[in-house]
Amino acid sequence: MRLIFAGTPEFAARALDAIAAAGHDIALVLTRADRPAGRGQRLRPSPVKERALELGIPVAQPRTLRDPAQWPALEAVGAELMVVAAYGLILPAEVLRIPARGCVNIHASLLPRWRGAAPIQRAIEAGDTETGITIMQMDEGLDTGPMLLARALAIGEHETGGELHERLAGLGAELIVEALAGLAAGALVARPQPEEGAVYAKRIERPETRIDWREPASVLARRIRAFDPAPGMHSMLAGIDGPIKIRAARARAATAAEAEAAFGPGEILPGDGLAVACGEGVLEVLELQRAGGRRLAVVDFLKGVPLAAGQVFEPT
Repeated sequence: MRLIFAGTPEFAARALDAIAAAGHDIALVLTRADRPAGRGQRLRPSPVKERALELGIPVAQPRTLRDPAQWPALEAVGAELMVVAAYGLILPAEVLRIPARGCVNIHASLLPRWRGAAPIQRAIEAGDTETGITIMQMDEGLDTGPMLLARALAIGEHETGGELHERLAGLGAELIVEALAGLAAGALVARPQPEEGAVYAKRIERPETRIDWREPASVLARRIRAFDPAPGMHSMLAGIDGPIKIRAARARAATAAEAEAAFGPGEILPGDGLAVACGEGVLEVLELQRAGGRRLAVVDFLKGVPLAAGQVFEPT
C-alpha cells in the first residue's frame, strides 16, 4: 500500500520501522521541525526523521498543515492512506480527505478512554489496571473517529510511564501492520466509538510536576510512576539549592505512632530511609535526583545530602 507516515517521537519511529519492514511503499514522512536539545541546545531531528533518513524515505517538516499551500505536495504523493502516530500537529479536514482511504491513527489507549495528549501517563495516574492500543480512522474530533482494531495490555503494579510507553510502542507497531493488511484485504470494518466511558487525557502541565504533599500518598506514588522518566515529579526543601526530583516511591499507611504524632504534610519522619508524611498516609521515597545530578537510590542520595527528621518539604 502506498502511504504517507506522520509521526515524531520514538513511539512513532517503532511503527515506521514495522511498516517499512512489512513492505509498504512509504512515499513521504511528515514530522515536527528539528528542536534544540542537550546542554548546547543544538538542533536535533526527531526519532522519526532519523529513521526515515536511514530508510531513504523523503521527509517534510511543515510548521502547520492548516496552510493550504502545504496541501498540493501531499496530494502529489498519490497515497492511499496516511498513518499518524504521535505526530503533534492537527490535521484539518482538508488533509484528512487527501489520501484515498483517509487517515488512521495509532492511539495508546483503549478508546474512548483516554482520548487526548497523555494517555499513557493518565492511565497509570488514575490507577487503571489495563490499557492498550487502538487503531482508529481519523475524523475532525480529538481521537473520536471509528475504531478499526484494538488490543488490551495489562499495566504492571509497579510499572512506570516509560516502561509502559516501551511496551505500547511495540504493540502499536505490531497492530498497525495487522491493520494495514486487513484494510488491503477489505477485511476490516470500522465501528463507532461508544460515548459511554469517554475520558480525556489532558496534556501534562508544569504545575502538576511539583509535589503537593497535602495529597494522599497513594495518589502521589501513582503520579510519580506515571511521570517517570519524563517530566518527573519534584519538590523543594529549605537549604537545598534547586528542586529535588522524587524518582521512585511507594505509599503506605501511617503507623499508630505516626498518626498520633500528627506530622504535617511534607515532614520527614524519624527512622531509616526517607519517609514523608502526606495529607493521607506516608510516602516512602526510594530514588531521588538533584538538579544536574544522577538518579540515586535513597541510601546513596542521603550520603551526599543528609536529611533529618523534622525537615519539611514545601507543600506546593
